[in-house]
Amino acid sequence: MHIAEGVLPPVILASCALLSAGGVCIGLKKLDYDRIMTTAILSASFFVASLIHIPIGPVSGHLILNGLLGLMLGWVAFPAILVALTLQAILFQFGGITSLGVNTLNMALPPVLCFYIFRPMLSKGTFSLRMAAFLCGMSAVAFSALLTSGTLALGGDSFLNSAKILLISSVPVMVIEGLITAVVVGFLAKVSPQIFDFKITAPDPVMAAQTSSSATE
Repeated sequence: MHIAEGVLPPVILASCALLSAGGVCIGLKKLDYDRIMTTAILSASFFVASLIHIPIGPVSGHLILNGLLGLMLGWVAFPAILVALTLQAILFQFGGITSLGVNTLNMALPPVLCFYIFRPMLSKGTFSLRMAAFLCGMSAVAFSALLTSGTLALGGDSFLNSAKILLISSVPVMVIEGLITAVVVGFLAKVSPQIFDFKITAPDPVMAAQTSSSATE
């Protein structure tokens, strides 16, 4: 979902850059020393996942895993995504330096919103945790696709068709991202639940059945 350089007018680029800068500042203020390693790993995951590009006119479609970043990092997703996008722009010419602000905003704002919507659902049981993770991964991509399509449409009528194609092509990516996020969050909740700073308050039906069965034996 990278928007290339020269597509949007300078006013839009500058406005999005200012908004992204605000998000990055908030994220850096909320970045604790204990979460630096987690942030680095998730930023690297975003970097690698979005290297596989499918060109769609002046933009491109790919996995981004921003829902996972949002669910685990909140506002810290802004600086994490900015670092990955900067490296992609410099090393692989994906997007561009002048479009860093708009690309960061389109990919980082949706996961922050999803953090506030779905994060409270994580502590309500394993099934709810996985469902919340799935919805977060799917919704983050959906919101990013809408934002990218909307900003792309601001570039002129010649980009309207590309915006529509981007929205349609993002549907399968939404489902895949939701599944990946659910699997990763479910695994982390089992092996390292302290990373989420919560305790599961309701048992997993499958785990409960297995425990009951072993107890009777």
